[in-house]
Amino acid sequence: MSGRVILVAAVGAASGSRPAAAALACAGSEPDRPGLLIEIGARPPRPTLVASAGARELEERLSVRLPELRVASRGATCHLAVPATGEALERLPAVLPLVREAVAVLHVPPGLFQAVLQDPGVEPSAVLLRADIAADRSLLALTVGDLRERDLTVRVLKRPLAWVPARRALFGLLPPDAPGGLPARLRETLLESENSAAHACYVGSDDAEVDPEGAAQQQRRGDAGAGRGGGLHRDPERQAGR
Repeated sequence: MSGRVILVAAVGAASGSRPAAAALACAGSEPDRPGLLIEIGARPPRPTLVASAGARELEERLSVRLPELRVASRGATCHLAVPATGEALERLPAVLPLVREAVAVLHVPPGLFQAVLQDPGVEPSAVLLRADIAADRSLLALTVGDLRERDLTVRVLKRPLAWVPARRALFGLLPPDAPGGLPARLRETLLESENSAAHACYVGSDDAEVDPEGAAQQQRRGDAGAGRGGGLHRDPERQAGR
């Protein structure tokens, strides 16, 4: 697979992962290589009145090869909806080669994150997590630690995009350097990553560096390996027992 594949998911109850995924697809788009946003479990996308020639070409290519899936060109990007079923998820390895040299961004529900991550046909190069640090520090530390062990580049966005840039991203019309978009260092690391050696994790618009491993150490002592369960949700029963 020649293109870059990036997973985007929310940790816990954090909001704003979908616009962040759309903004990343916008940032990775070029006139002849539109970014593809794959939304697992989302409603079928609608085409926009304004779309690039490259996005329309990718829409046509995906529609011909995968007529059972819903795809639409939106601005400089293309959006593809994949039902959250086992049969539909098996189509992901067939979708990704059609993106060719462009970027494919997969917005994954927390409950399906591990299944998609472990799919040998997906092979992500990086992961973007949308997380509220104060509320989910321990869960975030476990998740980032797991992803680092898989040799993946990880970035954390600690604040959702504001309403206007979020809407522009979802319409495929958010340039990389637009005000209110993704932090420059965050998007550059994700888009340039090919399992690079720099597996740093940054949060927020100021790119302040954090090391979640320290917090994970204490969490793992009392709950060995529990962070690798079914997804990125908090466990209510575990919280109640503390």
